[in-house]
Amino acid sequence: MLTAPKDPDRIASFVDNFIRRGEMNSREPVIQSLLDLDYYKLTMAQVAWKRFPSVPVRYAFKNRTKGVKLAEYVSEEDLRREFERIRSLKFAPDELNYLRDQKIFSEPFLEFLKNLKLSPFTLERNGDTYKIEVLGTWPEAILWETLILSAVNELYYRALLAKEGRSEVAAWAEGQRRLTEKIKTLKANPQIKFSDFGTRRRYSRLWQDNVLSRLVLELPNQLVGTSNVALAKKYNLRPIGTFAHEMYMAFYGIYYGSDEEIRNSHNKVLLAWWEEYGEPLSIALTDTYGTDFFFRDFTLEQAKAWKALRHDSGDPIEFGEKAISFYKKNGIDPMTKMIVFSDGLDLETILKITAHFRGRILVAFGWGTNLTNDLGFKALSLVVKVVESCGHSTVKLSDNLAKAMGDPDEVERAKKIFGHTITASEECKY
Repeated sequence: MLTAPKDPDRIASFVDNFIRRGEMNSREPVIQSLLDLDYYKLTMAQVAWKRFPSVPVRYAFKNRTKGVKLAEYVSEEDLRREFERIRSLKFAPDELNYLRDQKIFSEPFLEFLKNLKLSPFTLERNGDTYKIEVLGTWPEAILWETLILSAVNELYYRALLAKEGRSEVAAWAEGQRRLTEKIKTLKANPQIKFSDFGTRRRYSRLWQDNVLSRLVLELPNQLVGTSNVALAKKYNLRPIGTFAHEMYMAFYGIYYGSDEEIRNSHNKVLLAWWEEYGEPLSIALTDTYGTDFFFRDFTLEQAKAWKALRHDSGDPIEFGEKAISFYKKNGIDPMTKMIVFSDGLDLETILKITAHFRGRILVAFGWGTNLTNDLGFKALSLVVKVVESCGHSTVKLSDNLAKAMGDPDEVERAKKIFGHTITASEECKY
């Protein structure tokens, strides 16, 4: 791999070297390390391995971007080859040592990772898209999510370039121009702190690498870290990530039974997470069954102990106001707490949120697709979710019904259980 230059003025030639030394070979595998995933897959995997090692789950892929016919761009052969290669990968000794250095993974869990073989996948064309599923025990299947998404996304853009007769060099030039403008604006707003959350829907592995190399050089006091573990290791950044909707959804199936058992499964996630990781990873995702339910279920003790909330759907300003009101109502100074905004962010939205909440609550950003996939192409909204746990359909309701998932009958049951009355539905930007 190339080493990023120390002098920002040499960035252009650095990028040129990326291209001209052949590191953008379109036949090169997308995923070359199991560490090339989001950190929250590993933190959640440890909880799954420790508490639910035999729980069967099913993950499913979905393209939420209307009008993009994936199967017309990406061949089944290329997808299968990529997934088979991913399944053949093992964690290298230096990668396990890096995880050991994070001081949160137990030796037995690291031994599990050392010997891990990912669960089998199924792949078949389904009209103009693909049916991609993974079935297995939760700890053996959990890592697939971001690996599948990164692979599908990059293969799509490789095919798109070829189909449109566009060059990689031209694409990168436009991406660099846009990234330069972002960096210029961020430098003018040094109070903005953000992490890279862009692994799942990045343009390519090497483009994300390039973006981070520039941010490390040019915004060292504003870039807090990255969700990508391999790049955190490479650039000596903090790996960022706690847990995703997956935790609530899997617990829904694990504690499936009466309405009360399902309702209680939400707080069981928070209790299990705190017991495993405590304050250092206490950033609570709030919207799985709707923010209003979250604030009803989040106890005073938890509100005082947990350091932050993560916003991932619905209006960010409205959410922030609810959070401030919640903290004040419970006698907690909002300036001692943080909101991590992570839903479809672009720079304009980041600036708006920062200005609105300045001096009222701490704010940070998990910046995803618009950071690592802004080269002039339409960004895709691809997801892989745990859709079945312990043989039961799982549910995600969200503060945006366009993001809701689950069997229709189960979704209606969940709405009643969690008192979900949100009707807002906005097409997923990313």
